[in-house]
Amino acid sequence: MIIALRRVALFTGLILAASGFAQENAAKKAPPVPATATKQAVEPPLTWHDVTTWGVEGRAWTDLERKRWFDRFPAVAEGKVTGAVWGLSRDSAGMMVRFKTDAAAIWADYTLLKEKLNGANMTPIGASGLDLYARDDAGKWRWAGVARPDKKVVRQEIIGGLAPGLREYAIYLPLYNGVENLSIGVAPTAKFETLAPRTDKPIVFYGTSITHGASASRPGMTHPAILGRRFDRSVVNLGFSGNGRMDAAVGDLLVKIDAAVYVIDCLPNMSPETVREKCIPLVKQLRAARPETPIVLVEDRRNSNSWILPKRNQFHTDNHAALRECFEKLRAEGVKGLSYIPGDDLLGSDAEGATDGSHPNDLGFVRQADVMEPVIRAALKGR
Repeated sequence: MIIALRRVALFTGLILAASGFAQENAAKKAPPVPATATKQAVEPPLTWHDVTTWGVEGRAWTDLERKRWFDRFPAVAEGKVTGAVWGLSRDSAGMMVRFKTDAAAIWADYTLLKEKLNGANMTPIGASGLDLYARDDAGKWRWAGVARPDKKVVRQEIIGGLAPGLREYAIYLPLYNGVENLSIGVAPTAKFETLAPRTDKPIVFYGTSITHGASASRPGMTHPAILGRRFDRSVVNLGFSGNGRMDAAVGDLLVKIDAAVYVIDCLPNMSPETVREKCIPLVKQLRAARPETPIVLVEDRRNSNSWILPKRNQFHTDNHAALRECFEKLRAEGVKGLSYIPGDDLLGSDAEGATDGSHPNDLGFVRQADVMEPVIRAALKGR
């Protein structure tokens, strides 16, 4: 009996070995398939439309010369703002171009400023990609597709197989990269209507890397972009990663924008001491130049893991207290048109709203927009 069992086991082993050898040979003969391989559309005949011929929203100071067309700051800012802020102002964060088309496919051809496509906490799509939205039949903005950059020069289909019909589209530009040029391609037979930037007074955000867009998965998922769609009005994003510090030199530029509201959200880059030093002067600088423009002060969000980090949690508490102190002093001095957004709920209370504790993920950005929306909506009444 034992000998018989051994023979069966030996025979089974030989069969399995032969099967494994056959599979190994088959694997050697088959060409490897990359795990991340994506099918690229073959470029059809296209007519290209250069967006600089009709303009983008989120590009303030259009009457001032720029070193590069897609820079956020005009050339006069160089040497007045800090070198870090100037360098970051060359990112196209917050810019958005609108158009109408009945095309079945939409292509993009653009060149980026920087070779590096992403950061440690940013996807290439968020940092260097394009983000396409369309209005549905009810007039609501809905996400449609993205450009997926894999090099500095990008020429690819954003989306194909679109449902028939003429509709409005919007493309958000990269958050953490600059743009040298951008054209939109559609079939030569398709209708294409340019939509000039709206002339409404914009919501102007001045802030940190969070305002800038870290760590949104795509450009349209920052809270300034989300709120721009909810209010259906133009937005200017002046977020400067690590360098949103209520600087007077930035204030000199802010006052040149006829804003619907200024949203000052700089505390994540500041300490209680610098808040007390800079907040009141910045608000008075804005109010002196723009007596009627509402100003919203935003507390520091709490890091999503600060519940388990006592020192960090106390820092947020102290930062909040400093801003509240400035707010109350300003109101006591008779400064009008001020609003205040507490920071405790900006990322939610379940510790799930950030990528790295500090920077929101998409859930965190939606939550920030939810907290900010009613305050900004109230400030916008009559604007």
